[in-house]
Amino acid sequence: MVNLWEEMETGPDAPDEIYAVVECLKGERNKYEYDKDIPGVVLDRVLHSNVHYPSDYGFIPQTYYDDEDPFDVLVLVEDQTFPGCVIEARPVALMEMDDDGEKDDKVIAVPVEDPRYDHVQDVEDLTDQQKAEISEFFETYKNLEEGKQTEVLGWEDAQAAKDAVEHAMDLYEEKFA
Repeated sequence: MVNLWEEMETGPDAPDEIYAVVECLKGERNKYEYDKDIPGVVLDRVLHSNVHYPSDYGFIPQTYYDDEDPFDVLVLVEDQTFPGCVIEARPVALMEMDDDGEKDDKVIAVPVEDPRYDHVQDVEDLTDQQKAEISEFFETYKNLEEGKQTEVLGWEDAQAAKDAVEHAMDLYEEKFA
């Protein structure tokens, strides 16, 4: 079985086009995580707060971020896919976030193969409502977990997202190559 984090390339044209491995599904409260030792997707927990993922959420292969995890990505989709699905995606924004004192930024991306998102190229192409819903989710999804606190620090453009992907690729190479 292929290890999607270690054996799959970061993308067909990273950082401009990346692969997103879906763990958590739009509209659900289940927090799935890819377990590279199995390898496969396992149920990590059910979110304690009464919120649901605003879109499909997962990680970018062969990346490692400042929080010592694969780099997180939220892919805007109309319909949920499934845990383990690989989406070819285009980074359009970076949401800067603090999770219990650790930098835990999120790449916001759109599917390359969905014409409904062809016009979304950069952060200014996201609606204020989309950004508000994403921010609200990540600021509240851990509220009922004892001792957990998150804060969205701001939004950056597509170039910042691509720069962060390159940073995560470099960290992966330094740590695991």
